[in-house]
Amino acid sequence: MAHIIVVGNEKGGAGKSTVSMHVATALARMGHRIGVLDLDMRQKSLARYLDNRKTYSDAEGLNLAIPVYRDLPEVDQADLQPGENAFDHRLSAAVAALEPECDFILIDCPGSHTRLSQVAHSLADTLITPLNDSFVDFDLLAHIDSDGENITGPSVYSEMVWSARQLRAQAGLQPIDWVVVRNRLGAQAMVNKQKMESALNKLSRRIGFRVAPGFNERVIFRELFPRGLTLLDLKDVGVTQLNISNLAARQELRDLIKALNLPGVTADF
Repeated sequence: MAHIIVVGNEKGGAGKSTVSMHVATALARMGHRIGVLDLDMRQKSLARYLDNRKTYSDAEGLNLAIPVYRDLPEVDQADLQPGENAFDHRLSAAVAALEPECDFILIDCPGSHTRLSQVAHSLADTLITPLNDSFVDFDLLAHIDSDGENITGPSVYSEMVWSARQLRAQAGLQPIDWVVVRNRLGAQAMVNKQKMESALNKLSRRIGFRVAPGFNERVIFRELFPRGLTLLDLKDVGVTQLNISNLAARQELRDLIKALNLPGVTADF
């Protein structure tokens, strides 16, 4: 069976689509067969990113590695079993269609709570939760006191992941490997950064996730989107000399792929 990677978090602006695109494309470039589903039925940022990639690759005569993308299939109400949810049916059908041809299936969830997102989390072998390095985003995982020191209880997203874990356990599946990815880390050792690190480490032991480094805020991520490119494609499109920022960003991606510890994957780029 394909290893399912879900990229989820119920808050927008945390870099889910950037993380999704770079992880999916890195796996494709390393020769792994990967399929992609975008569950944000309105914005479809990842779907647009992949469409831009195919358009640019064709126009420039390039042979860029492109993950297999599928829309969720439509469903006839007559095909549903009594009490079956149409969204559940569409998602399971999409996964079933990709599985025979893929080593990995990456599912990008919307930045809000939806039925599709909830079901996708229960399918996750690996769950990636990008998080801006801010207590505003930390509140998605847990509530914390006014000093930023003591955790007072889990928040809505953590409770949803807990429910997904319970469903997997009942089905006899392996536990979710939950990885919280710290994005937009500041370069300086600020007090807020240190408090965030301490709070995440405490919470990771309490509710069971691993913490991995993500991407710093870089202009290049915004520049790559219109062409559907990633950091690993720069030399393919004629960039012969990578600057310090680009090299650092590639190292961040390499560190992230290593930290995910996906089966059969070696970050050899």
